[in-house]
Amino acid sequence: MDRRSFNRALASAGTLLTLPPALADTAYPSKTVQVIVPFSVGGSTDIVARLIAQHLTESLGKPVVVDNRVGAGGVIGWGSVARANPDGYTLLTTETSFAIAAGLIPKLPYDARKDFTQVSIAATVPHVMVVNPAVAARSVREFIDMARAQPGKVFFGSGGTGTNTHLGGELFNSVTDARMTHVPYKGASAVLADLMSGQVQVMISSIPTALPHIRSGKLRALMVTDDKRSEALPDVPSAPEAGVPEMLMRFWIGFAAPAATPAPIVERLNREIVAVVKKPQVSKLLREQGLDPLGSNAAEATTLVTREIDRWTVVIKRAGITPQ
Repeated sequence: MDRRSFNRALASAGTLLTLPPALADTAYPSKTVQVIVPFSVGGSTDIVARLIAQHLTESLGKPVVVDNRVGAGGVIGWGSVARANPDGYTLLTTETSFAIAAGLIPKLPYDARKDFTQVSIAATVPHVMVVNPAVAARSVREFIDMARAQPGKVFFGSGGTGTNTHLGGELFNSVTDARMTHVPYKGASAVLADLMSGQVQVMISSIPTALPHIRSGKLRALMVTDDKRSEALPDVPSAPEAGVPEMLMRFWIGFAAPAATPAPIVERLNREIVAVVKKPQVSKLLREQGLDPLGSNAAEATTLVTREIDRWTVVIKRAGITPQ
């Protein structure tokens, strides 16, 4: 090799050494991609993560594996991704609780707004307001009148303090002055059991969780927390139809990466996730879980997550909620 060729080769090598690792890796992905789920196996977030990971493995040509890092209400999983190398090989599933935690838990080991790059919102689902069939109110307006007439004596159950089911009840209190009393449980199944037995009167639940009990007649649905009726519950009024348009509330599941993940990798991941969500067989499976397939772009995902953080922070402060 002559001196000129040697110098060109040396300069090229020096340029590669100064590039961030992900940019130097022109064949992304070249190894296994991890998807961190901060919750246990079997929940909606885990199901969506595994479904999409399976199809990403095919489209990316490298294994995409799910790692359930459970603990501290999701903080362990979220924090691990915030500290991960921003090279596209560690992804995070985000959901409504990610936004709630930002306003609920002081001194988080990460900044929910700054330490993540949102990639896509894969799916969403509205909530449904359900009551024990013995409750006399047949509409949201009648329920509000009943609750106002008995301040503090109407009990709403939730899957735990700071959960989306808790915040839904507090949002209802805030926009209607219903003055219901919160009763926290350890998980949705426990509160549903007491709701069906009449120990609590009402719950604002995700549709997939409550749907079997609505169909069996063990619960009565008063309202879907969306601006339109649900295909799963076509006879149940939307929030605007029920007279409480402020009760728009959707559970969402998305994907994020550590902040500073290179834009070309984020764009690639977004394209692949959106393509997976739009596959007919994947959309069908999501709908069977009660979820509405979405597949947003990264900018839309960022806007939604930021808006959700701001919204729930206001509700948390107004209700004086503190972590348990």
